[in-house]
Amino acid sequence: MRKISPWIMPALLAGTMIASTAQADSTYIKPSSTNSSGENNMVTFDAAGADHLFYLDHRPVQLNTITVTRPDGTPGTVINGLQQRFRSVFDLRLDQQGTWRIAAQQTMVTGTFMADGQERRVGGRRAPTPAAGGERQARAGEGQRAPANPGAPVRLPPVALADMPANATDVHLTEVINRTETFVTQGAPTDVAHSGKGLEFDPVTHPNAVVQGETARFRYLLDGKPAAGITVTVVADGDRYREATDALTLTTDKDGQVAITWPKAGLYWVSAQTQDKNPGEKRAELRRMITSETLEVMTP
Repeated sequence: MRKISPWIMPALLAGTMIASTAQADSTYIKPSSTNSSGENNMVTFDAAGADHLFYLDHRPVQLNTITVTRPDGTPGTVINGLQQRFRSVFDLRLDQQGTWRIAAQQTMVTGTFMADGQERRVGGRRAPTPAAGGERQARAGEGQRAPANPGAPVRLPPVALADMPANATDVHLTEVINRTETFVTQGAPTDVAHSGKGLEFDPVTHPNAVVQGETARFRYLLDGKPAAGITVTVVADGDRYREATDALTLTTDKDGQVAITWPKAGLYWVSAQTQDKNPGEKRAELRRMITSETLEVMTP
């Protein structure tokens, strides 16, 4: 018989436990260590999108989206970067004392519009080329996907935002901002700054000072102000080997904060998301924002 997760009893009492399956393509940056003493330590990172957290089974995070912020706020530089089939890997030399922020951010616009009587998509995956699909796709035309039902209309490939025609109507676009972060500290921890733009993780408890059995408080900001009522999901490492994800789902209070008591040591993925009607792209209707952090919970 499977044992009850240590999340379950407190979560049931709070009304926050969900029995969910693993989220598809959860993006993370995983450090080889999060705390170190001395000077000039090296840390190695894996950066990937995965169906199961911290397990390499889907795609790499693009290396050109990685940014490093040193403790003094200046940019850092990754070294030994390599983008592989399922992950990107890189090193970072810690040449300053304090807390470093390692992040990847992608902004995209997705949605649909009508042009010349046909619905077209913006963004998303491209249809297979005729060479990949054989004779039937070749007859459908270059870059188009032949329908499984010969009587159905041909599904046209997506277009880039810049290629939307001037005569587009029924435009429904969403700006998606996906930010993934982790933190490493050399020596004494220092404050983690925020930019005041979009959805941001603004920890009250230092992200490199979270301990099994203790309660950590994290605040979320939306354009620099407390983000009340947004959903925060917490998943422990190893969900590939559990019958369920055992995710803890919380909602931020009026001050934009959540409190998490860690049942065990190890790696955790903490992710928040929300949306509003304030996109930076003028043609978009919505702005959807996701921020995800990898944290290491230490033993007492």
